[in-house]
Amino acid sequence: MRLLVICLGNICRSPMAEGALRHHLAASPLAGRVEVDSAGTGHWHLGEPPDHRAIACARQYGVDISGLRARQLRPEDFDNFDWLLCADGQNLRDVRRFAPAEMAHKVELLLEWSGVEAGGSVPDPYTGGPRDFDRVWQLVDSAARAAVRRLSSG
Repeated sequence: MRLLVICLGNICRSPMAEGALRHHLAASPLAGRVEVDSAGTGHWHLGEPPDHRAIACARQYGVDISGLRARQLRPEDFDNFDWLLCADGQNLRDVRRFAPAEMAHKVELLLEWSGVEAGGSVPDPYTGGPRDFDRVWQLVDSAARAAVRRLSSG
C-alpha cells in the first residue's frame, strides 16, 4: 500500500501528516508494509525542508520531519500511489483536475478517507502561529491513527 499526502506547498500540512503516518505505522503491525510520501500542488518550495514551525511542532510529539524535502505532485504519482490524500477541498479539486479520469477515484480528503471527519479540512497554518501548527498536528495525528485502524482492518 502506498499513500501520498498532498497540500499546497508541501512544507506544513503534508509533511506533518507524512511524519504522523510514518510514526504510527512504524508502531503497528503494518510496519514496513505501507509507504508514505507527501507532495504539494505548487512549486514554490521545491527541495526545501518543512517550515521550521512544522518541524518544531512535530518534534514536540516525538516525530522528526526535518529530513523531508518539498516536491510537487507529478503525473506518475497517480500510478505509483494507491491513495492521494488531500489536506483540504481546494487541494482535492486541484488534484482531481490534474488526475487522469481513470485515477480520480484514488483522490480523497485525508480526514474523510481516514474516517476522522466527513468533508473535513486540515487548515493551512502557514500564516499563523504555534497554536495553528499544534491544531494541524492534532488533526493529522488523529488521521494517522485512524488510517492505521482502517488499513489494519481491511
